[in-house]
Order: sequence, then structure tokens, then C-alpha cells
Amino acid sequence: MNDHAHALVDDPYPGALRITLNRPERLGAYTPAMCEQMLAALRQARLDDEVRVVILTGKGRGFCTGGDVSPGAGFDEALSHQMGRARELREDAHAVITAIHHLDKPVICAVNGIAVNGGLAFALACDLRVVARSAKLGDTSARVGLLPDEGGAWLFPRTMGYDRAFRMVSLSETYSAAEALDLGLATEVVDDDQLEPRVADLARRFVQAAPLALRAVKFMMRRGLESTLDSSLGDARQAVLWVGPSSDAQEGKAAFLERRAPRFRGQ
Repeated sequence: MNDHAHALVDDPYPGALRITLNRPERLGAYTPAMCEQMLAALRQARLDDEVRVVILTGKGRGFCTGGDVSPGAGFDEALSHQMGRARELREDAHAVITAIHHLDKPVICAVNGIAVNGGLAFALACDLRVVARSAKLGDTSARVGLLPDEGGAWLFPRTMGYDRAFRMVSLSETYSAAEALDLGLATEVVDDDQLEPRVADLARRFVQAAPLALRAVKFMMRRGLESTLDSSLGDARQAVLWVGPSSDAQEGKAAFLERRAPRFRGQ
């Protein structure tokens, strides 16, 4: 693990890959280098069958506050003209959001600190968000005349409802962890010192689950958010044809009948 990387990658326990946003001095604000490293890690997770769950977290007081627009952070050229900004978004933040969203394995976001703007979008692209009690979540982009252009305009309303999302963005609101839980931005809230143990427990449970079924469930639910009931039922029929004959499905049935824990192999 390269401690100087903008995104640290490690395997804290078998079957889990962890990505840690490593810019605590900037509250996790992303750079082109960070996005590139995140994309490489997500690609590794997608291709490695031994990886069954991904954890995304930050270091220090911040998870991520969006793009780092300070001089020298890497966005200087992109921010100097409109087409450069559009290209930067497509190749960096947007690429990360879509990579998380389309990854066919569970992604847990351990929100260790402030998560606003693009940082909140990164968190909402994940499947679960376990939030430290001291964390703050929201979107303050309008405060400086900017937009939720890193996926927030799509993710925020789907997570918290249009009216709440519009209020958050247009009034530049941030929320406590407890408020974020009520709004649907957090899956659960834990004391700060319990964040890592709780995420570890969830990750291990995902590792022990049947990986083929888990990937099919995520695919069906993600697609279901954007499709009709008939389309979703069609996806279910296709998924059954894929998962039903698998060795894992046979093992699951045998374990149930024999009253023992199943031993899934992802086959």
C-alpha cells in the first residue's frame, strides 16, 4: 500500500477490498489522481472473483468534500474553460460514480466525517452508508454559485425525495448524522469508535453470502429503479436461469436441509 497515494487500497480481511480517500488535510477533497486511483481499485474489485465486497471510506475528519479547486490540485486547466470542466467531470468524478453504481458487488460507504457535494454523491452511489455520529452530510455547491454536477441531481432526489433534495441543494443545507438518517441519506448511524467494527461486521456477512445471488440481486434492484414492473420481472426470470443451476444454489439447499452453514464458492 502506497501511503502517499490519494486513494489507499488494502484488503482488511479475506474477501474485502477497502478504498480510503487519503487527503485528510483537504477533508478528502478529490483530485484527478484520486479519481484515477479509485477507478483502478474499482476495476480490480470487478475483475477479481475473490473480492466479494468493497468498502469506501476516508481518513481524518472528512470523507470527501467534492473536487479540490485550490491551485495545484490538478483541476486548474479544466476550471479555466467550460469544455475543460465538462471533460474533467466525465473522466474523473462521473467515471467514479458510474463505476461504483454499476459494480456488481456490494459497496459499503463508511462515512467517517464530512461528506458534502461530490463527496455525498460518492456515498450515495454506494449500496449502504454507515455514518459516524460526528459526520455532516449535505450539499453546499450553490453557496459558491455551483451545481450538484457530480451526479447529485440524479442521486439526491432518488434517495431523499425531490422536495428535500431541492431544499438541500438550493439552500446549501448540511445535516447531522441523525438528521441524515431521517432523510434517508444514511443507512445507519453509529458512534465514531464503532464505525470500523460495524462496517467490518457487515462486510464479513457479505463475504459469507452467496456471491452469484448477491450480484444478481444488486443488478435487478438497480435496474428496477429505472424500469417497469414487467421489465423487472423479465430480469428476474433471466437471473433465475443464471443463478438457479449454480453450485452455490445447490449448496444453499443442501446446507438448509442439513442444518449447517453453507460454504459458497461463487460457482
